[in-house]
Formats: sequence, C-alpha cells, structure tokens
Amino acid sequence: MKSSVLAFILILFFGTAFSQGIIRGKIVNPVNNEPVPYANIFILETELGAISDEEGNYEISGIPPGLYNVRASFVGFKTQTQYEIQVTLARPVQLDFDLTEDAAELNEVVVNSEFTRNEETPVSVRKLNSNEIERYPGGNRDISRVIQSLPGVASTASFRNDIIIRGGAPNENKFFVDEIEVPVINHFATQGSSGGPVGILNVNLIKNVDVVSGGFAANRMNSLSSFFEFELKEGRRDKMFTQFTVGASELTLSNEGPIGENTSYIFSARRSYLSGLFRLLELPFLPTFNDFQVKTTTKLNDKTELTFIGVGAIDDFVLNQDIPNDETEEERADRLYLLDLLPVQKQWNYTTGLKLKRYRDNGFWTFVLSRNMLNNESIKYQNNDESSEDNLLFNYVSQESENKFRAENSIFGNGYTLKYGVNYEYSRYLIDNFDRATLSSTGEVIDVENISNYNSYGAFISGSKNFLNERLLLTGGIRMDGSDFGQTAQNPLNQISPRFSVSYQLRPNLYATANAGIYYQKPPYTALGFVDENGVLINQENDIRFIRNSQIIGGIEMVSPEKNRRFGAEIFYKRYSNYPSSIRNGIALANLGADFGVIGNEPVESNADGRAYGIEFLAQQRLFKDFYGIAALTLVRSEFTNPNTEGFVPSSWDNRIILSLTAGKRFGKNWEIGARWRYLGGTPYTPFDVEESSLISNWDLRNTGILDFTQINAERLPAFHQLDLRIDKKYYFEKWNLNWYIDIQNAYNFEAEQAPLLVPVYDQQGDILVDPNDPSRYQLRFLENTAGTILPTVGLILEF
Repeated sequence: MKSSVLAFILILFFGTAFSQGIIRGKIVNPVNNEPVPYANIFILETELGAISDEEGNYEISGIPPGLYNVRASFVGFKTQTQYEIQVTLARPVQLDFDLTEDAAELNEVVVNSEFTRNEETPVSVRKLNSNEIERYPGGNRDISRVIQSLPGVASTASFRNDIIIRGGAPNENKFFVDEIEVPVINHFATQGSSGGPVGILNVNLIKNVDVVSGGFAANRMNSLSSFFEFELKEGRRDKMFTQFTVGASELTLSNEGPIGENTSYIFSARRSYLSGLFRLLELPFLPTFNDFQVKTTTKLNDKTELTFIGVGAIDDFVLNQDIPNDETEEERADRLYLLDLLPVQKQWNYTTGLKLKRYRDNGFWTFVLSRNMLNNESIKYQNNDESSEDNLLFNYVSQESENKFRAENSIFGNGYTLKYGVNYEYSRYLIDNFDRATLSSTGEVIDVENISNYNSYGAFISGSKNFLNERLLLTGGIRMDGSDFGQTAQNPLNQISPRFSVSYQLRPNLYATANAGIYYQKPPYTALGFVDENGVLINQENDIRFIRNSQIIGGIEMVSPEKNRRFGAEIFYKRYSNYPSSIRNGIALANLGADFGVIGNEPVESNADGRAYGIEFLAQQRLFKDFYGIAALTLVRSEFTNPNTEGFVPSSWDNRIILSLTAGKRFGKNWEIGARWRYLGGTPYTPFDVEESSLISNWDLRNTGILDFTQINAERLPAFHQLDLRIDKKYYFEKWNLNWYIDIQNAYNFEAEQAPLLVPVYDQQGDILVDPNDPSRYQLRFLENTAGTILPTVGLILEF
C-alpha cells in the first residue's frame, strides 16, 4: 500500500518529465478558405517549429507541457500570433491559423492579428482568449466578470454581472456567438436589460472574444455601447476529449470530438448546487440554474462550411421560509424584509442558429438563420400566503421570441474590402400580467393579456481601403433599419446610420485612430408590447422610436508585437436622443437595469436625452517571459435628462473613475499566481419618499419603498474597491490532465456601501408595527445595506 501511494506521488510530481506534447492544425486563407502551403509556424521563445505542407497542415512535436505563444507567418501574408496556448500530454493541441494576404510590398508594415488594426473596426477593440478568461483572478471562469478588466468597462459593486461600457446602460450591449446573436448571456437576467448574477457561456467552449466598444461595423445593428463577438472552439477532428469541472457553485461537463469524416462537435452542460449551499447558509432565497451549449461544424466541401450552435438556460428562484437558529434582531428584520419583497421566479431561454459560409476566390457569402426565446415568470403573494387568490400581489408571465435571417457578401480586392447585406426579423411578444401594485393610488389593478408581433428589417453597405502602402486605412459604412413597432420607426430613412473611421500609422507600431458614427437601437420589448387595462398598446400610440446615439472617438495606440505589449488612449463622446422615459415617474429608462425584475413594462415616451464622455487608458502585457498584466483607467461622465428634472443629471452609471489592475506570473512546476485590484467611483442613486412609502395602502402592495423621483440620483455612494487573488497548479499525465485552483474574491473583505434599505419594524410575531401617531402608516426604518464579503473558492478541472 505504501509503495502504491509513493508511486502515485512520484507520477503526480515528476510524470511530466518523460513525455512531450504536440501542436497540430491547418493554415488557411480566410478570404477563400484555401490552404497556405509552406507557412512557418514556430513557438516563441523556443527553437521549436514546423512548415505547413501543400494542404496547409502542420505538426510540431516534442513540446514540454506548458503555456506558449505560437506564431504563423508567410511571405506576402500578415503574421498571426495566438497567445497562451496550453500544451498537455493528454491530447494534441488543435491550433488553426487564418493568414490574410498583405497588400503592402515585402510586408513593410509590422502587423500582428492580436495587436494591429481590424479593417471593419479599427478603433475600440479588445481581445481576450480562453486561457486569459479561465485563469482570471476573481472571474470564476465567467466571461461577464473577466471583461471588467478592460478600459471603459464598469460593473456594479453587488454580485451581478451588469456590464456598463463608457457610461451606457447594461441593455446597450449585444452579444454574438459565431456571428449568431444571443440576446441573453446571464442567468436570472433582468428582462429589458442584460445583467444577471452568473454568466451562461462556458469558458471551456470559448476560443476568444472581441469586445468592441466603439466604431461599430455596419453589419452589426441594434446596440449603442458595445458588441461582444464570441468565437467558439471547433470540436476536435481526431478523437473524443472530455473535461469535468467542479467550481464554486456548479458542476460542468464538456465533451468534444468528430462525428464522421467531415463534422465535429463540442458540447457542455452545467448544473448548479447553489440552492443546497444557500440552504446550509440559511439564506432566505434558493436559486438553481442549468445551462447547455453545443456547436457542430460540417465541411460540406472545400468551399462550403455549415455551423450550428445552441445555447440555453433554465433558472429557478424559490424562497426559503425556514427560520434560522440564533439570528440577531437585525438579521431577522433583513430576512423578513427579503421574504416579503422577493417573488418566486422561473426563467428559461434559448438560442439556436445555423450559419452557412460559401467561399469563392475573392470572398464569401454568409447566411445566418436563428431563433431565440426568453420566458420570464414571477409571482408574489402577500406574506407569501398562497391559500387565497385575494393575497395575490402580482403574477407576471412574459415571452420574447425572435426569428432572424441575415445575408452578407464579403468581397476582398487588392488593398480594399467591400461588404453588403440585408437582414429581416419576425418577433413575437406575449404578456400576461396581473398587478395590484402599479396603480394603487387609484385603487385599480392591471390585469392584461396580449400578444404583439413585429417585423424589423435592415440593409447595409461598407468598405475599407488602404492607402500610402498600408499606412492609412479608411473605413466607412451606412446602414438603414426599420420596424413596424411605431409610425416613425417604420420608415428606414428615419434611421439612417452612417459611420466612418480612419487609422494612420505615424511610425512603425504607432497608430492614430478616429471614428464618427450614428447608431440606433430598438427599445425593449417590455416597452414595445406594453398594454393598458383596455388592451391598448400605449407606447405605440405614443410613437415610441428607435433610440439614437451619435459617437465621436479619437485615440492613439502603440504596439510591440515582439514583446506582446500594447499601450493606448482614447477619448470618446456619446450623445443620446429618443431615449424612453417613464410617464409614471418621470425617469429615463437608461437609469434602470441593475436589479432583478423587469425594465420598461410601463407607459413611456421617447423624450429623454443623454450624454457620456471621457478618456480611457490601457497598458497590456500579454504572456511574455512568464508574466502577463493589464492596467486600465477610465475617467467618464454619464448624464441624462428626465421629465422631472431640469437639464442633465448624473445617470445611474456615472462612476466617474474606473481603475483595474491585473497581473500574473507563471512559476516552475506549472504553478501560477494572479491578482486583480479594481476601484470604481461611487454611483448616484435616488432616495426613498418616506412619507409615501409608509402608507399602509402603498406598502402592502409593494413590500418595498417608493422612490422620490423629484430627487433623481440626488445622492451618491462612496467608492468601491476590491482585491481578488488566484493560485493555479496543473499536472500533466499521459492520458489526462488535472488542474486545481484557489480563487479568493474580495481578499481583504471590503464592504461596499449600497443605497440604504427602507424596511418595516416588526414585532416578535413577525407582523409590521403600525405608527401609533398615524394608524394609516407603518413604522419604517433605514437599514444599512452593504455588498461584499470574502469569497474563497476551490475548483478542480479534470481532462481526459
């Protein structure tokens, strides 16, 4: 027995010394999908490399397990480097390269796909790969948290994944997975917004992600702040491979491999155990989530490729009414308040899509057909007593479904690119809503059921051209969008969206960039499909419009491809118009979204304006001599008008300063340590109207306070800061790999101050006390509200 244990330990610590890894793949020209023969592929900081054969295939063997940067190059083509490629013994790495032809003679311009200009979006683009996402300190393998390290990206101090980019609201971001739009990427998402506490996308399947925060390409529509372009890995073409992960809150199983000669797949399924954990911690709510992802890639022939993706999630949120042992009076009040406030919620969503890519000698056609659906249900009874329908406060059921088609033609010539395309979308919105609280002042209730359908359509044309031996890049485009949700919106000429970018190489590796553009986004379906008690689509009667955003961006960037470094600075100005604002409370919907529930389900008018402006700095060191780091600083102002206020007032996303510092170091024997520190200025908030809130007639319907909308965002929270740490240790065996990690969020246990809660005063029986001086009112008090606690996580990743 002792000898067996000793043998296992020796294998665990020294087994990697006797075997070597392999990198293999294919080099192709992405314009026509033809192989690039005789290309050079080499591993940086080593003497290992290979040359591709006539079919573009290559293989590098004899590689010690570890993390490497790999570069592919060929005369007349732009060099491409892929960073942080993990080599193991259990499987060869499948690493394909796309090498595009270089119009400049003798490749005079220093180019690199990770750091140089993208012709369609030459400004405001940041890239992350799968390994950066996976080992990010405090990210817990969640892409929505990882991108918070990038410039211009803020978040809330709570445990949600709201993404605020350059002062824009969370619902101003759009997400594409392999060019197919996926509207929901978070569990327990806020309908009408995009945030949620846990991301849906599994990092095991992600190859890389581009975050585009300005200068949007003309083939992308319906966003004002950012586009996220996720590229999923292609399933293995040689044999099956499996990964099993135990994380802080879930179990994940991933599997990939070939299906026949021309098709590969990659799949993942995840199941949380949060409800059991929260029950042990005696919390008053018990969430459970599940998600699924799949991608298949089929090579129909040398010139035709078909991709299928599926993304889905199922979420349940129930209440835990068990009484904890030994709770303090304050803990008891907090628990009772949450039980009175939180509804029981069920939510599910999915996206499925097909992408057909047909290549020719000078470009390709792309056809995309997809469908997505979100189902959101929540129900609440007074005192959580379901014995009588008279206790029902609200019962909300809503469905959003979209069917989309897009066709694009990409043409590549000598130093220029031309693209054009069309898109069509048929959508359906169902609402079945019973609500006593909304119209409590009149003693009425909302009890509506309605289905509305919408047709949306658009077209674009764009082009780019290089001049001065590729020192100057000009990019321009125009698109038009229309939809039948409103009279003005029906005419695409009312939503003409031009954009123009310029990038100029001042000297080798130093670029100046600029962009100007106008962009449009549809209001949320909750606003488009809102009906009053008579079944009238009020907001369509009010001629609700596309939200308009004009942007100007200017920047400078210095890159060092040989040392994997980048430095940049950008200034930006965004001007909003036609933003929906609530007729009931006189607040722009841009100030809502960082909470659970529903945004926009009320009568609105397109009459709010806004602006966001600032400057952001970036210094990035990708893996070089076992070190990596990124420093991002953003100074931003975000302001909106509201019908109840005069002039511009700070928006709910007005952090003013956002600082993120991330660094990591790899050590011998496959140890790695990383740290992230972030600082966010305090955001404004609207205080409660205590007089209105304390009325028994109001509180019994809402179980929460009423905000004083005459003081929109009149108060501001203190700044928030947090330190996250992560330690990784990897083991490589001949047939399998093992990785364990320790991730510590909020290492020094900083408690971020949140807007104070207005809560009732309870007696010993749990009943709310009535104000002895006014029997029409409850006794209320303010409760300190903080977010943040030290959160250690131990994770285990097994691959075989």
